[in-house]
Amino acid sequence: MSDAPVTADDVDFAVRLAVAVLRDAEAADWDAKAGSLEWTCWETVEHLADDLFAYAAQLGPRRPPLESEVPFVWSAKRPGGPANVVFADRDAGPAGLVQVLEACGALLTAVVRTTPATVRSHHSFGVSDPEGFAAMGVVETLVHVHDVAEGLGVGWTPDADLCGRVLGRLFPHAPADADRWATLLWATGRGEIPGHARLTQWRWHGAPRSER
Repeated sequence: MSDAPVTADDVDFAVRLAVAVLRDAEAADWDAKAGSLEWTCWETVEHLADDLFAYAAQLGPRRPPLESEVPFVWSAKRPGGPANVVFADRDAGPAGLVQVLEACGALLTAVVRTTPATVRSHHSFGVSDPEGFAAMGVVETLVHVHDVAEGLGVGWTPDADLCGRVLGRLFPHAPADADRWATLLWATGRGEIPGHARLTQWRWHGAPRSER
């Protein structure tokens, strides 16, 4: 398991990889179901962009909240759809959707890069630090693009070292002897690895390394 830190550069790298893959699939059916999710591919990318925006927002205030989320209004466009702050204009097409994702990724990258490591903020899985929010943003990007890639019918195999760093930060008890990408999919309930059945419930551990 990697002990290397997860950084703003990792967020930027993950989002750049995602943007490149999604731009190549602009002609696909974006209303197709995203993998095992109940959302469409379009909705899933909106949700991902919203996650990146929300993680940046949690670190933004001078005194970040420790017991709640920054009180934006989240809403869903349809019953069962993701509740977001961020939505993309359908008239802008897939290219516009991917641009929204890229912009939200840039926000999280910039905030992580400029926020002191001592800062703490609320997440539903526990209070975390800038490195933790960076790792969350990377995991959201890698696994949701996996969901979308399945729906769009395109390939997606992210960098193994990047997967190893976020596993070490957020899933410290994950098996260390299997392929890093397969293990990340297993840790997020999306697959099996040798000796370990698919998870039906999962969570990450966002507490700062020094506070585990």
